[in-house]
Amino acid sequence: MKKILLGFALSVVVLQSCKKDDDVVDEAVILSQEEQNTYDDAAAIAFLENNYFDTKGNIVPFDNTVTTDDAFPKLSSYNPVTLPSGVIYLKRTNAQPEPGKVVNPTDVISIMQVTKSYVSAKVNDKIIFNGEATFSNNVAGSGVPTSDPAYYYVKSSVLKKYNDTYGTSHGRNFYEIKGLQEGLKYFNAFDMDPSAEYNMQGVIIVPSRAAFGRNLNFYAYVDRSFVFNFQLYNTRARILPSED
Repeated sequence: MKKILLGFALSVVVLQSCKKDDDVVDEAVILSQEEQNTYDDAAAIAFLENNYFDTKGNIVPFDNTVTTDDAFPKLSSYNPVTLPSGVIYLKRTNAQPEPGKVVNPTDVISIMQVTKSYVSAKVNDKIIFNGEATFSNNVAGSGVPTSDPAYYYVKSSVLKKYNDTYGTSHGRNFYEIKGLQEGLKYFNAFDMDPSAEYNMQGVIIVPSRAAFGRNLNFYAYVDRSFVFNFQLYNTRARILPSED
């Protein structure tokens, strides 16, 4: 529990540090769940309009002070699909494996990613993703993909150890981001070595309600949406129960 409270405190610090001095953010209000959903959906649409892919498939915001990015199409031009849960996915042109490997819910995945988390907020009278925090960044970090992350599939042994340590009874949704699981069903994985050069294949935007919402979770993220910019390097069937 101490870990959860510490994580929450750190997330508050991140939110404060990420706010630009010249931004005018509405006074903090407690949104109803319906209002939160509306904010998240509006912020996701704005995100698709205000960002583009660079030549490696990384998400980059348009810069109104230069013209060098004018030729890049908006993310919204890549035929994004919105699922009933609010999850949005889009596939980058000519960046998909042929045919690739199907991703199953219990698979061991390997994912190269630049994944960020946001709080939807009204800034200068526009609803956008604000309070950016990096959730995982292999490109700027290790340079190798993340293998078997608990936020996709948490091992029963990991969950049991946490519950035994802290006297809790959390279920899988304490770790797992269901919106990521839902979105990855529409992508196939490459079959490539972890050292291979990356070429991001797409984006999954997970609104807070399809992530952790307002529920207690391992990461202490409350009302935060996720943007996964990624490439799946490989996937394999998990051997149950020995790997669980």
